[in-house]
Amino acid sequence: MRLTVVGAGSMGAQIAQQAALHGIEVALHDQDEGQLQRARESNQGHLARRVEKGKLSKEEADAAVNRVQLVSDMSEAADRAEFVIEAVFEDLELKRSIFRELDEVAPAGAVLASNSSTMGISKIADVTRRPDRCLNMHFFYPVLVMDLVEIVRGPATSDETVERARDLAREMGRTPVLLNKEIDGFIVNRILHAATQEAYRLLDAGVASFEDIDTAVEKGLNWPMGPFRLGDFSGLDVTYNARLHMYRVTGDERYKPSPKLEAKVKAGKLGRKTGEGWYRY
Repeated sequence: MRLTVVGAGSMGAQIAQQAALHGIEVALHDQDEGQLQRARESNQGHLARRVEKGKLSKEEADAAVNRVQLVSDMSEAADRAEFVIEAVFEDLELKRSIFRELDEVAPAGAVLASNSSTMGISKIADVTRRPDRCLNMHFFYPVLVMDLVEIVRGPATSDETVERARDLAREMGRTPVLLNKEIDGFIVNRILHAATQEAYRLLDAGVASFEDIDTAVEKGLNWPMGPFRLGDFSGLDVTYNARLHMYRVTGDERYKPSPKLEAKVKAGKLGRKTGEGWYRY
């Protein structure tokens, strides 16, 4: 398998490294040479910690890092690819322009996958001549730790393409689940969204404090983090914008962001990254 990953941010870098840990040769592409170097240094750091803990030998770590080739030219990165995963930030026009270019430079038989968690492949694949070989392949951050991959077929995605994506996920040491229909939020974010929306409703109604709701969820449902702690960890602006997107797309009042969440975001209290959200850090 020859894999190309487009975008050397946190997601793309770790997708590439996860594949390389399982013997797959990867071309990691980014136009920014500095970003490519930062991706390599970050991955070296993650693998060095595994070596220190005795989970990986120094030789295995070095070999895995060297299996990721850093390439700043898109055509060079993709010209021999059997599978391409796009992992740039969530900008539809950017993704469409990348898929348009990939359709020109990648071999005709290559699968083109998007790591997007918010944009179904039908919004992107129509710029290519191969919509049957396009789909979503959503990894979870941090990819080197999180086991799941959501594979989402578009209206034109072929069965063979789905099987190739499942096979790649397994080859990378990850567990795939398949969505046969495109829906906003896929599986995990849909269920997480419903649970956290209920937590916010309880808070807004004065039923319980956010601390006690977190404790109830952590001790009663065995979640590693309650919804408010998790919000602080991922960024309250991210949570708020996801809610707002779902509300605007569906018009459904169930998705309307909590007034208390909106107040936190407007006050710039976004969680760990700002030192305060629901909790202080």
